[in-house]
Amino acid sequence: MVAPDGIGFRSLNIKHIMEFIRNISQLRSHHQGCVATIGNFDGVHLGHQAVLQQLRTKATELQLPMVVIIFEPQPMEFFAPNNAPARLTRLREKLIAMRHYGVDRVLCLHFNASLAALSANAFIQQVLVKGLGIRHLVVGDDFHFGQKRQGNFATLQQAGKEYGFTVESQHTFILGKERVSSTRVRQALMQGELNAAHELLNRPYMMCGRVRYGKQMGRTIGFPTANIFLHRQVSPLNGVFAVTLHGVTKKPLPGVANLGTRPTVNGHQLLLEVHLFDFDRTIYGHYVEVEFVRKIRDEQRFASIEALKQQIEKDVQSARDALHSPV
Repeated sequence: MVAPDGIGFRSLNIKHIMEFIRNISQLRSHHQGCVATIGNFDGVHLGHQAVLQQLRTKATELQLPMVVIIFEPQPMEFFAPNNAPARLTRLREKLIAMRHYGVDRVLCLHFNASLAALSANAFIQQVLVKGLGIRHLVVGDDFHFGQKRQGNFATLQQAGKEYGFTVESQHTFILGKERVSSTRVRQALMQGELNAAHELLNRPYMMCGRVRYGKQMGRTIGFPTANIFLHRQVSPLNGVFAVTLHGVTKKPLPGVANLGTRPTVNGHQLLLEVHLFDFDRTIYGHYVEVEFVRKIRDEQRFASIEALKQQIEKDVQSARDALHSPV
């Protein structure tokens, strides 16, 4: 597969309209007839983009809308919340990515006990046939679904013959002799390998959120920060980073960020704090994207606030150097 064009979402001016359907109960008669795929699509990485290209080709051929079916929470977050992997993308970030890759509709199924108990055949009938009137489905040949994962690719093929839709195996995207996957992206981020993550995602890794009021402790030591609550239990990233912040001015703003729980001040909540260089505007309430450029160090506990301040001064210089020469 050929990689789609690399993008940073803010750099595009795409006016593609994508419909977000919050649950199966919102499906109406005009939603009947589509090509679709099913999955978590966490990260919307190169592998996912290849599937969306594959789906777009079929949608164009059949002159039908392309639909992506996702789950909230993701199944692992429902079955094993304490052991679920860190999210690469929150729902809003995922939807932004899908819109930019040309998806027409996203059907988000609320993953709960009722959905988990639904048999494979009931899922096919209620969601794919009655709900969407599906004409073509693209899934992995190792895809499993339904109660106790009883449904598989063969189940879908058999149902397709009965209900009049075709089923196609999704293309695998290989990069560096390995399959591109959310796990692989997550590992790159955990190791601070942002360039590797960029290659796998086909764009810089970003986190989105709204700037909120914090305790304003950074201001008292000379490093005011924009505080962004990430609404995640676990983050794929942790530490101090050179970053750029998008969404406030036309050009991205350079800065240094700490992503973690702030152990020096006995913090517990996961927080992204961004100190912007040579910038003194108030930006509370802005919805921003933070692009991670280079990891500087891991988060750590310092013996005193003064020791923390001295380290931040070093971090600021390291971030300025990294942003001046990011490669």
